Order: sequence, then C-alpha cells, then structure tokens
Amino acid sequence: MTEIALATGFLLILIGLYGALTNRNLLRMIVAFSVANTGVNLVLVGVGYLRGRAAPILDATLPAAEAPARIIDPLPQALVLTAIVIGVGTTALMLAYAYRLYLTRGTLDISRLRELKW
Repeated sequence: MTEIALATGFLLILIGLYGALTNRNLLRMIVAFSVANTGVNLVLVGVGYLRGRAAPILDATLPAAEAPARIIDPLPQALVLTAIVIGVGTTALMLAYAYRLYLTRGTLDISRLRELKW
C-alpha cells in the first residue's frame, strides 16, 4: 500500500510540474502547483507510514511502555497538516494576485504580459 501512495505522489508531482511549465494561463499554472503540492503531501504520508503499526493514540489497549514499538510516528502527519494549511494559503494568495492582474491587465496569458519581464 505504501508503494502505491509513493508512486501516486510522485506521479502527481510530475503532472503538476509538467502543467506548470507548459501552460501559459496563470489559472492553469496555479492548479498545476496545487496538484504538485498534493503529490508532495502524499509522498510525505507514504514515507511516514510503517506497516503493522497502529495509529498514535494511547488508550487502554495500548500501554504507554509499548507505544514506541507499536505506533506510527505522528511527526510526518503533523508536517503534512501544516503543509496543507500553508498550501491553501499560498494558493489563495496566488489566486488573489491572478485576479488583480486580470483586473489591471485584462488577461491571464503570461506571454502577453511583457512589462513583467526583466
């Protein structure tokens, strides 16, 4: 199961990078970056998973002394939750910039925005 998650994550990263590099429309580029971000999150979850271990919840069935050997490390899960929040904020900021650019320039095609190049 972990191999499927890792392969899917890497495939999403490649699809996102391809979409970001080949599209000229800013909205499509933003969606491509979001797809790549989802792939990175999936890879992090896949790397943090260990077969045969339980969720990191201590209750009566799992004594605290046996917890380090029987539970999954919760740090990758916490990092992915943080990455999701940061990704949503970054996507919202990119969409706000794209909206403002459309209002001022009238287009989202990056090949028509010559004054933004150096």
